[in-house]
Amino acid sequence: MIRRVLPVVLAVLVVAGLTACGERKEPAAGARSLERVDLVLDFFPNADHAGLYAAAGSGEFKKAGLDVNFRTPSDPSAPLKLVAAGRADLAISYEPELLLARAKGAKLVAIGALVQKPLTSIISIEPKPISEPGELEGKKLGTAGIPYQDAYLKTIIKQAGIDEQRVHAINLGFNLVGPLLSHRVDAVLGAFWNVEGVQLDRQDKKPKILRMDQIGVPTYNELIIVAREQDVRSRGPLLRRFMRAVARGHQLLRTNIDAGVDPLVKANPELDRKLQTAQVNATLPVFFPTAKSRPFGFQEPAEWHRYAAWMSENGLISTPAIAQRAFTNEFLPGQGI
Repeated sequence: MIRRVLPVVLAVLVVAGLTACGERKEPAAGARSLERVDLVLDFFPNADHAGLYAAAGSGEFKKAGLDVNFRTPSDPSAPLKLVAAGRADLAISYEPELLLARAKGAKLVAIGALVQKPLTSIISIEPKPISEPGELEGKKLGTAGIPYQDAYLKTIIKQAGIDEQRVHAINLGFNLVGPLLSHRVDAVLGAFWNVEGVQLDRQDKKPKILRMDQIGVPTYNELIIVAREQDVRSRGPLLRRFMRAVARGHQLLRTNIDAGVDPLVKANPELDRKLQTAQVNATLPVFFPTAKSRPFGFQEPAEWHRYAAWMSENGLISTPAIAQRAFTNEFLPGQGI
């Protein structure tokens, strides 16, 4: 929107998770009482969470022996703090936020990717849409004031070869769309192409969207599922069952959008159903790994390390080594020892 070294056992699990041949037998839920799991979302329920709600609405969590309770955070910084403090079991957060948290000592680990690609983007609208980064020179750009997104802008400007002093960045906080529509700014950085981008398109504003990973920023997982280190060590069967149910929820979503939209709108009645359907359809491809041989939730080690190196180069974290034990694929379907 973070640096402790895990015990050797987790390092072994990470390596094993990355190299497993996919023959592991998944544990069955069997006849058991449901185990409670408190999951803190990164924001209010929205299209990014459709697969989670599909898993809940279709009974996949119950089949896995889990009673999953979705919680909406009081602010964007709350999810990781709640998990770190043991006041929640899991959280949906962002790869950069997790790395920043580990750099500060938080003992947290990503156990799966919920959204495989960056959603953060630069968005502009007519009458003068910005078609490429070089056109930012001399323009007013609204930002959310998030340090790592400010670093995105510097990287984009440098790669475009334009004068940083001639890009007029204005901190708008999280109110990005209003100033864009009123033309207070020429473009905004920080809006999601699958949420605000789709909304603007449905309003016939003809948005021009420049995605972070297409204009110079190393790719990363926009949304990840985070657990505590100690739970990674001691609650493996539960985490594995959770990730299996989440994977099945997303597979169901892939074949039937309504399986996710119905429970999502029920959970948040203020959502517009048609808009949510359009947003889920737009997001659907990036819920899944590009390589079909990878299981749902797979986190590419090389991408984590490249992104961590970029954060280090931009002074956001002290060393890219922070990424080494920040994630594991151990609990994904078909992975593990």
